[in-house]
Amino acid sequence: MAVAVGLRTAANGSIAGIEETSVRTLAKLQQVLPSRLRHRVGALQSYALPMPSRGPQVDPDVLTLIASACWDHERLRFDYRTHSGAAGRRPVEPYRLVNDRRRWYLMAWDLDRDDWRTFRVDRIEPRTPTGPRFTPRPLPPDQEITAQVARGVGEATWRYRARVIVHAPATYVRDRMPIPVEVESLGEDRCAFVPGSDHPEMLALYLGMLDADFTIEDAPELVDALHNLTKRYQRAIDTSRQAAASTPGSHHGSPPD
Repeated sequence: MAVAVGLRTAANGSIAGIEETSVRTLAKLQQVLPSRLRHRVGALQSYALPMPSRGPQVDPDVLTLIASACWDHERLRFDYRTHSGAAGRRPVEPYRLVNDRRRWYLMAWDLDRDDWRTFRVDRIEPRTPTGPRFTPRPLPPDQEITAQVARGVGEATWRYRARVIVHAPATYVRDRMPIPVEVESLGEDRCAFVPGSDHPEMLALYLGMLDADFTIEDAPELVDALHNLTKRYQRAIDTSRQAAASTPGSHHGSPPD
């Protein structure tokens, strides 16, 4: 059943050209299963409706080439297009492939920048053959790697960032955020972090959902966004109260069944 679910997921996944192969393999698997399991797999195929994949797809040959280079500790050279559209060639030591169900990422040591970098695999065009073997560098645990990639991916797409002091413990803020973020503890009930978004208005909404008091440092655009949002909410409150007051019987009795 685990194999069947995996094939079903792969049939609508982020690897180009794997859909038809996954469906054919799933059909062959169903033919050799015992009747009890065949019925379960058939039910899965009939009633499971995967959502269409909206993310970019990667070439399976590129994916396997990178995976092999990670396994064999061989350097990679590839042409790469960044988020801003800039193109260039990058020599790296590849270490880990990370998948977030929509995209594939490569965590590697960038030899030109002498630092860790994360690359989107669908933007990589490998240059073959692969380079010489390298001695692996010490790596943090896999859980820290995935958190680092998630954090880097989120920050790379932010157009606007601001430093915010939250009047709550750092653990509280970390638990409330949808992605891993660096939160600096400033005491038992205060912390600081640098959230980001494409627009100050969106960031203002996120901060409101923290359900904690906060102070903004040197970010006038965010202060203006909060002010405009506050006025809009207040207008909605006033209008709703006026509408309720003008509705006959709005404060008397219970609504009908």
